Amino acid sequence: MLTTADLDFFSTVARSPSLAAAARELDVTPSAVTQRLQELERRLGVRLVDRSGRHIALTDEGELLASRGRALADDIAELTETLSARGGAVAGHLRVVAPFGFGRAYVAPVVASFQQEHPAVTIDLMLSDRRGKVTDHSWDVAVHIGELPESSFVTRPLAANDRVLCAAPSYLARHGTPDAPRDLLTHRCIALRENDEDVTLWRFGRRGAPAVQVRIEPVLASNDGDVVRAWALSGEGIIVRSEWSIADDLRAGRLVRLLDAYTLPDAPVVALVGPRKGRSARTTAFVRALQQALTPVPWRAETPS
Repeated sequence: MLTTADLDFFSTVARSPSLAAAARELDVTPSAVTQRLQELERRLGVRLVDRSGRHIALTDEGELLASRGRALADDIAELTETLSARGGAVAGHLRVVAPFGFGRAYVAPVVASFQQEHPAVTIDLMLSDRRGKVTDHSWDVAVHIGELPESSFVTRPLAANDRVLCAAPSYLARHGTPDAPRDLLTHRCIALRENDEDVTLWRFGRRGAPAVQVRIEPVLASNDGDVVRAWALSGEGIIVRSEWSIADDLRAGRLVRLLDAYTLPDAPVVALVGPRKGRSARTTAFVRALQQALTPVPWRAETPS
């Protein structure tokens, strides 16, 4: 007879490129995964995985177990959580994904305080600036900043967040201040590569005027927002950065907002949850905790954080 532990185990195996990768996710040895898989196949009397190649290939029976088993496990987890919630308990395992910088600054503290408030919940926080590379079934809540592609996920607003064009006073003293978006073509620009976006196409809006797009040629680029901010602070060039990251620098005058007559596409902070996962007590409670922590919006407070 199958158990929920069997379903969870095989779901991990099915979505992994190899048994070694499954072992890393399960935090066991590859031999332990092989032995458990063999025992599961023996009990069911069918072969679930073709292990003749370098990568995992599911048999027809394996495909059936992977698809039906995940749904069954979700149903059981949802039922358990519903019953626990009626008793006032928030329990279970929560997997959270968030961008590196924002996750360290704003999500990690909420994770810690939420676990203290709900000791029956265990939480994994994964920081990644490329959520598209993190498989959808490997998380319960994803914190996202910026434009969203079309998806089936439920979006919960967390906080307003603008994108800001800015540079250090030392840079402007040496190179001058741009008056219009086209002037950026003759300036040193720095790009932040995140979310698989087209980061060299900067788009500007202006009330009562057509939008303007500028294709910059960055002199510096990085996938780390802290690195890009540090370059800007040292006077290396002009950046487009999320308000949450540079609000204190703008208030202190370390960075100067440019092209005030124009606007960049905003980058709201939202939580993404799946239609089913959004109903779980722990997911709902955690999203509510995030909303409370970001209300009022911290980076728009009068006192620098």
